[in-house]
Amino acid sequence: MTSSETELVRVLEADGRFAPSPAAEQYLPLIEAISGAELEQFYRDMVVIRAIDTQATNLQRQGQLALWPPSRGQEAAQVGSGRAARAQDTIFPSYREHAVTRIRGVDPVDIIKLMRGVSHGGWDPTDPKNGNTRLYTLVLGSQVLHATGYAMGLEFDGKSGTGDVDRDAAVIVYYGDGASSQGDVHEAMVFAASYQAPTVFFLQNNQWAISVPVATQSRVPLVQRSAGYGIPSVRVDGNDVLASYAVSRVALDEARSGKGPRAIEAVTYRLGAHTTSDDPTKYRGSDEEESWALRDPIVRMRAFLESKGASASFFADVETEGADAAEDLRARTVALGPPPAGKIFDHVYSEPHPLIDEQKAWRAQYEASFEGDQA
Repeated sequence: MTSSETELVRVLEADGRFAPSPAAEQYLPLIEAISGAELEQFYRDMVVIRAIDTQATNLQRQGQLALWPPSRGQEAAQVGSGRAARAQDTIFPSYREHAVTRIRGVDPVDIIKLMRGVSHGGWDPTDPKNGNTRLYTLVLGSQVLHATGYAMGLEFDGKSGTGDVDRDAAVIVYYGDGASSQGDVHEAMVFAASYQAPTVFFLQNNQWAISVPVATQSRVPLVQRSAGYGIPSVRVDGNDVLASYAVSRVALDEARSGKGPRAIEAVTYRLGAHTTSDDPTKYRGSDEEESWALRDPIVRMRAFLESKGASASFFADVETEGADAAEDLRARTVALGPPPAGKIFDHVYSEPHPLIDEQKAWRAQYEASFEGDQA
């Protein structure tokens, strides 16, 4: 499964033509088994999350959020890998995996709560409705260590490598090209390789670590970093949802079967800003952005579906669903009130702590002392 620096798994060309690259040959049986309904679901996922993402960006510009990290342009990498994971798998996102988290069941408004500053984490990762999805991580690369430690636990507890694909579990962790230079990522790969932990390292190479281009970050393709630790690694066209799905499904199944960690470099592009606090016009040109816009994953998948006879009513229905989801996000965001004053103390420790209880009681008493004051 190891790729040379010149091999790229691609199934769909930028214009939507089905034209598998040589490196994609081994994945064709899996791709050909994808049903028409699943193909349409891939497209629906990408369109709806882009509508939500655009709305969230607008909400931040209007003062409703402190920050928002756009995912525009990276939908295929996320939808393909997110749909490839099985129900028993655990997801460790970074902070831009809006499509993955939605696929797993996380309410997008829970991400909004985090970015609005009214929640410590956004959602309860132990709640089954959130699909074994851990919390967003803003400390670059730290989630890769967490994911590997969790995967080692799966191995130690006999929850992987038994041969039961419907029971065995794996972990997939997301990080970016910038985070791939962090020491945490490399330490995680050492442990994953040493203990043969069922970890899939999913690197979204969107070409820019804020303002530093990937060419400056690494003199060789990033896929070679994981390969250097003895982890079978593959490069995939991250703007091709079919290729992303197939590569991720194979990697996850191999990891869960006891074959050890796997790594994927999804070559994609961040069409927007790094976050809403960033201005990409300061460090990259419009020619580059326009070139990558021609490889838009949604446009590519739409052209493919049209060639297979998808109806105009289907595309209209998807657009409506996206618009409705965006409007719902706006309405529920604006309706969010401040959190209870004592909530900041509730999850400092997993168990009750006398010092925290004392501080919470003091704050409540302090606030109560102002109740009779007049403005």
